[in-house]
Amino acid sequence: MGQLRAVGHEPRSVKAELRDNLLDALRAGRDPWPGIVGFDRTVLPQLERAIIAGHDVVLLGERGQGKTRLLRTLAGLLDEWTPVIDGAELAEHPLDPITPVSRRRAAELGDDLPVSWLHRSQRYTEKLATPDTSVGDLIGDVDPVKVAEGRSLGDPETIHFGLVPRAHRGIVAINELPDLAERIQVALLNVMEERDIQVRGYTLRLPLDVLLVATANPEDYTNRGRIITPLKDRFGAEVRTHYPLSLGDELSLITQEAAVAWDGRDAGADLPEHLIEVIARFTRLVRESPAVDGRSGVSARFAIAAAESAAAAAVRRTALMAEAIEDVPVARVADLPGIVHTLRGKVEFEVSEEGREEEILGHLLRRAIAETFRGRLGGADLSGLLAKFADGGTIESGEMVSATELLRRTGEVPGLAKIMARLGMAGRESFGEAAAAIEFVLEGLYLTRKISKDTSDGTATYRS
Repeated sequence: MGQLRAVGHEPRSVKAELRDNLLDALRAGRDPWPGIVGFDRTVLPQLERAIIAGHDVVLLGERGQGKTRLLRTLAGLLDEWTPVIDGAELAEHPLDPITPVSRRRAAELGDDLPVSWLHRSQRYTEKLATPDTSVGDLIGDVDPVKVAEGRSLGDPETIHFGLVPRAHRGIVAINELPDLAERIQVALLNVMEERDIQVRGYTLRLPLDVLLVATANPEDYTNRGRIITPLKDRFGAEVRTHYPLSLGDELSLITQEAAVAWDGRDAGADLPEHLIEVIARFTRLVRESPAVDGRSGVSARFAIAAAESAAAAAVRRTALMAEAIEDVPVARVADLPGIVHTLRGKVEFEVSEEGREEEILGHLLRRAIAETFRGRLGGADLSGLLAKFADGGTIESGEMVSATELLRRTGEVPGLAKIMARLGMAGRESFGEAAAAIEFVLEGLYLTRKISKDTSDGTATYRS
């Protein structure tokens, strides 16, 4: 501690630390919220004002809006390393001990009090609120072992500290705060206002230094009254989150989060841009559908799972079509219908739509494909492919038709390079990419009623 004092180190509160580091990042033009998409002009300014003001924060939003992800980025605003008393039960600053034990050690050892260093990743504590969470879990309880050793019940050293005190000089995040029983929420009142804790009938004056942040579903928060009024009053800021507002944000989120990338070890597939757009439009249509319960929301995980499932279908096809292995599996439109069954459980439908869930999702998926087709290829010259049907010709495709087989059945397509360029495939000449482009055009022509389609056992036959 003597060395620490000699270099002029001064302790800062965790809120001052967050504020100073946030302002430094903003002045330097650094992004303080890496990986957060679509909140730049809505959520983040509100959160930044709350941090600068030193407020505890509750984030309100439906499931899958990135609330937990956003809270976890707060740890990046803490100092990378901070000094703590070596061996102390709590992360106490050497120049500002708060427990009786640490104060006694500081008085006895003086400048020889040993110091260790704590990384910021260890200063973020997260707790999922569950109905069985107890006051002892969050605040602390009397440790019977210490009492058995001869200490009296009134001795502060008999306390086994809970999650909140152990987060001293850090961030405490409570997910789904309304799920805490009301009597447990009461235990947080002193922590948030007086910054002390009460255990088993006596008060231990601990000047805790924590930032308390929480998440809640607005339905629970505003309608069911699950957060007690005094606790709501103690949060300095209430910030509403939302789903991506634009198609571009939806695309960026899927591209960033979906684990689909091919890494050369059969661990992924190529998911073309136009298929990502289809999935993004599909997700947005599901959210806007009157058949879906809007209070429940449609999580961003819906789109991410859809992208990963489509890529997995391409990998499976490549594995099964052993006689026609492609260099890189490429997802195609034929891989999308299969995701409807697996995604059904991620959506809460209105009661009146019971039994029609897959029908509704299938309809919305076709709409998404048609909208993407018009957006990407509206006005494009597709006569080269339409000519294949002029004399009653047919093209058969499907999930289990390999790329090389589909290209063989289609034959040469004049203008295919221009079509691929408009689909974001310029300069990519693999059989898989070409087959994905052709199949997308075929499905788009069918959905815009330029050609017809017969389906049977996962096989689609396109005809005039």
